[in-house]
Amino acid sequence: MDDTGFNYPDRPNDLESFWMPFTTNRGFKRAPRLLSGARNMHYETPDGRKILDGTAGLWCCNAGHGRKKIAEAIKAQADRMDFAPTFQLGHPAAFEFANRLVDLTPGDLDHVFFTNSGSESADTALKIALGYHYVRGKGSKTRLIGRERGYHGTNFGGTSVGGIVKNRQFYGGLISGVDHIRHTHDIERNAFSRGQPAWGAHLADDLERLVQLHDASTIAAAIVEPVAGSTGVLVPPQGYLRRLREICDRHDILLIFDEVITGFGRLGASFAVERFGVEPDMVTTAKGLTNATVPMGAVFCRRKIYDAFLENTASGVELFHGYTYSGHPLAAVAGIATLDLYREEGLFERAAALSGYWEDALWSLRGDRHVVDLRNLGLMAGIELEPRPGAPTARAMETFHRCFDEGVLVRVTGDIIALSPPLIVEESHIDRIFDTIGKVLKTVD
Repeated sequence: MDDTGFNYPDRPNDLESFWMPFTTNRGFKRAPRLLSGARNMHYETPDGRKILDGTAGLWCCNAGHGRKKIAEAIKAQADRMDFAPTFQLGHPAAFEFANRLVDLTPGDLDHVFFTNSGSESADTALKIALGYHYVRGKGSKTRLIGRERGYHGTNFGGTSVGGIVKNRQFYGGLISGVDHIRHTHDIERNAFSRGQPAWGAHLADDLERLVQLHDASTIAAAIVEPVAGSTGVLVPPQGYLRRLREICDRHDILLIFDEVITGFGRLGASFAVERFGVEPDMVTTAKGLTNATVPMGAVFCRRKIYDAFLENTASGVELFHGYTYSGHPLAAVAGIATLDLYREEGLFERAAALSGYWEDALWSLRGDRHVVDLRNLGLMAGIELEPRPGAPTARAMETFHRCFDEGVLVRVTGDIIALSPPLIVEESHIDRIFDTIGKVLKTVD
């Protein structure tokens, strides 16, 4: 038993009951890597080792770990009121949080629908898109467009518009009426591009191909990640997102940005919307929304979408959608406290200021063993490794394990090492992250 009061058994069968997500359960339970504490930039293991967090948990603890301000807000709210429904009722914190959030978004992205995760945010945005066209008398616009190598969570809608083969292959047809544009990753033309690649804006025109195939009268929405995180930090080519916006405007197609990863300072701005100067019709968020202390997601909608439901519904409920925990009191106050920390400590600006140092540290790995590409934007980085012959993903997974043994947490997606540290990261932490990766790559076959 450690100082958390939890008992961590060393017998594999004691770990059996938890069916772990996105995990090699057999391998993990033979050799578990357990975390028992977290503070600022570090996790702690049950045996007292400190692990430097190079991934903000899972792209989500943007303000670092163990932030007292957030914990105190959660405790105070739990003492005052643990839960309140938001079906025909409300509580002040949800409204305050929504008002605070829309202050961060440009243009008229000024209405917020609360969910409990990024997966729920994606499915919510897709349903709102379908409903938006329906209430406007354009019920034939039902087709949803995703992108190859896209990730929008693991619910039915998000999996359907997502473009990760393993996430889709076990589950049959999922939802119908979905198509995909091609991804933007071209390692032959864009390898070792600092920031946004110069080549590839024209790839957005693949949406025009689908318009010609299906007709715009059938297409409701297109959803993309501004920077694809879960498939290896795929940075959009210069001009690509603006071109998508223009095509969607031309054909009355809603454009949805999935900012579950890129939101809340990750790119050195409040959202990628601000970073790229392109305003979508909806933005899906989660993760950094509450610094991951209480699960929560949100969908930002432009005013025209909210107004369409209210103006075209004679009476009663305008949107038949929601969750028991939409706007949960504990999540709402955690989010408010998180926004306070972002503002008080200037964390978005800090991320922007550190991005050059981060980029230079990443690029110190150019020429290292197995490295075939480096990608970065803001405080995100992807290190693509040459696959081990006959064993794809094995080299990156071994790198992940060895980095953990060396006291640094990285993330693996395919044969790519992905990095996204808390925004409180110091230059010394950045040095250690990349020094450790470089050291490990010298030892991995």
